[in-house]
Amino acid sequence: MKTFLIPASMLVFCVAAASALAAPGTVLRNDKLYSQPSASSKVAANVPKGASVDIVAKQGGWLRVTSGTSAGWIRLLSVRAGAGGLGGAGLGDVVGAATTRSDPSRVVAVAGLRGLNDEDLKQARFNGAELAKLNAWQATPAQARSFAAQAGLKTADVAALPAPQPAQTSSSPWEDN
Repeated sequence: MKTFLIPASMLVFCVAAASALAAPGTVLRNDKLYSQPSASSKVAANVPKGASVDIVAKQGGWLRVTSGTSAGWIRLLSVRAGAGGLGGAGLGDVVGAATTRSDPSRVVAVAGLRGLNDEDLKQARFNGAELAKLNAWQATPAQARSFAAQAGLKTADVAALPAPQPAQTSSSPWEDN
C-alpha cells in the first residue's frame, strides 16, 4: 500500500506545481481546445469567449491551456494573457500573450506570433525542392493579364527610373572652388 502512495503523492505534487507555474488568461472568442498543437488534431473541448484559462505551455503559435476540467491546445491569438477579463483586449494584449515569460525586446518573441521560435530560426536551411514547389504556383504573364482583365484593372505606363550614375571620385568637396 505504501508503494502506491509514493507515486500518487508525487503525481499530486507535480499537478500542484504545474498549476502554480501556470499564467492566467482569457479566451477572446469562442474557440476549440485541440488534443495537439494543430487544427487538424482531435477537438478535446470547446471554450466560450470570456472563459478563464491557465496557460501552461507555448509551442509556436499555440498555447497549452487548462479550463475547468478540460485541457488542450488553443491558438495563441485566441487568448489574452493576464487576469482581468476581456477589457482592452487589443494588439498589446496579443503581443503580451506571445511574449509571456520571455524578453519582449527580442525579435524572436514577435516571430512567435507566426509560429516560429528561436530554435526554428537557428535551424533554418535553404531547401531548393520547396522553392521549386513554390515556383510551380507562379502565374504566367497571360494568366496575370487574364486575371487583371476579369477584375477590370487597366494598364498604366510608369516612367523608368534613371540609370545609376557613377559616384564622384573627388576626395574633397572644396576641390572645385
